[in-house]
Amino acid sequence: MTQFHGQNLICVRGEHMVFRGLDFEVNSGDALILVGPNGSGKSSLLRMMAGLLKPYSGKMLWNGEDALDDFDEHGANLHYVGHHDAVKSVLSVAENIRFWAELRGGDAADIGEALDVFDIKHLYDTPGQFLSAGQKRRVNLARVIAAPAPLWLLDEPTTALDKATIKRLEAAIQKHRDAGGMVVLSTHADVDTPGAKVLNLSDFVATPTVEEMMAL
Repeated sequence: MTQFHGQNLICVRGEHMVFRGLDFEVNSGDALILVGPNGSGKSSLLRMMAGLLKPYSGKMLWNGEDALDDFDEHGANLHYVGHHDAVKSVLSVAENIRFWAELRGGDAADIGEALDVFDIKHLYDTPGQFLSAGQKRRVNLARVIAAPAPLWLLDEPTTALDKATIKRLEAAIQKHRDAGGMVVLSTHADVDTPGAKVLNLSDFVATPTVEEMMAL
């Protein structure tokens, strides 16, 4: 069983302590939903999990080992889908997905599945610059299918998606979990993730001590 967990994490952005004393645990087959008001640190935590933001203090462990000791190895274990869609405007939909698949060891079958899962096969030859916001989001999400990784980190993945595509995303998440994958997502919308854990980041917001403020 794969396990990913954080211990006593503190996040500082600029001179502002975003959250402190935060613990999380995600095991094979789990989904963890991050909730909390704007500014509570949902995106920061996801970036921290992805290794894109260093914790002020605390540890993140992958199967008991420090996840951030080897950034390349940790990165190979996950997909991070943030607010900005990583779609190159001069490449077609197929070329964008193929780029990610080849980068992460996917193959033609994975690319075909990704197109089907998010219903974008009809956009196969369409350059990224001509896609709508919702279409770009579907292409961005498709790369998690085209290049398999055990951990999906999804920051507001339903942004710009219609109800039918949200259902496709929910099905993809469930299939990933059924195969032993792990999903962490932040969302203000309802995403059907049966049995998911919920982590409310507002529970970890605290005023720093004088000593902590002086150390910032």
